[in-house]
Amino acid sequence: MRRRPRLLAASVVLGLVIVAGAALLARDALLGRDGGSHPPPKPHRHQTARHQVPFGAFLGSGDDGVSKVAGFEAWAGAGPVTVGHTYLRGGSWSDIEGSDDILGPWSQWVKQKSGRILVLNVPMSDRNEDNLSDDQVRGILRQGAGGAFDAHYRALAQNLVSDGMNGAVIVLGWEMNGITYTGRCGPDPTAWKTYWRSIVATMRSVPGQKFRFDFDPSRGTDAISWEKCYPGDDVVDIIGMDSYDQEPGSTWRDYVDQPDGLEDQVDFAAKHGKPVSYPEWGLFRHGDDTAFVTDMLKWIATHNVAYQTITNYCPHGVYGSGDWGCGSNTQSAQAYRSGMRSAAG
Repeated sequence: MRRRPRLLAASVVLGLVIVAGAALLARDALLGRDGGSHPPPKPHRHQTARHQVPFGAFLGSGDDGVSKVAGFEAWAGAGPVTVGHTYLRGGSWSDIEGSDDILGPWSQWVKQKSGRILVLNVPMSDRNEDNLSDDQVRGILRQGAGGAFDAHYRALAQNLVSDGMNGAVIVLGWEMNGITYTGRCGPDPTAWKTYWRSIVATMRSVPGQKFRFDFDPSRGTDAISWEKCYPGDDVVDIIGMDSYDQEPGSTWRDYVDQPDGLEDQVDFAAKHGKPVSYPEWGLFRHGDDTAFVTDMLKWIATHNVAYQTITNYCPHGVYGSGDWGCGSNTQSAQAYRSGMRSAAG
């Protein structure tokens, strides 16, 4: 039942709320995405004191990447780069066993100074970017679950050990919750998990290995919730996440709070006794977005992060010029340097 004497008061309150809301919207519109501040995420129990995290960048696959590390380190000014990051090609099974033009230069870099590690993205199938159908992927996953491809991963492990990279972080079947790669989880999660376990057991069987395996979905649910793909604590060492400044979501709070987002990642990792990582992150849909870079670096510096490597090619990057630097991202470049130096103390 309506009570007429309260209608006027209610109308006044409603009017004030509308005016206040309009003012807030106007403020946000004036700030814009690069105005220097996104709404702060809600604090939660897994935050830590601010600290420096081992870092690097994807600067190129082989010699081209190694040659840029020293310049990137000097430019960032946040201490030594201790993390190299590269990808194995996934066109053929011989690619996945590790080619000399990729592993050779990084082997030399790792061995030059104690404490360096290689983060290596490893596909779970040949024809990894050939847009295979779900039915084709399902067949490959089931073959893999039966051990059909173990020999290729044994060869890779042997190559890494012999090249002095027995402590590499293996980012296996990354972004498995999406639809980009042949080694995706969605077509058959059960087979995918069994296949992952088979690869890890095979690589760990090689004498001298000390590999760590990084389970690395993309942020958000995508084609399937990444939690449905998790293969088990005994075969995972790190819970990664690739997070670019793009949908799902459009604000920092979205990226943190969304289902299968950044907060779900750190909560899941803490529950399972694992550190987190950010093998890929960077700018994307929103251009030279200093707020995203600042917020991402704050997030990294205040959580249990094993390592982070920004993706430094256009449109994601902050260092250098040309295709490998995105010279237009000048404000984000300064935000990156400032955030990194702040964490380094």
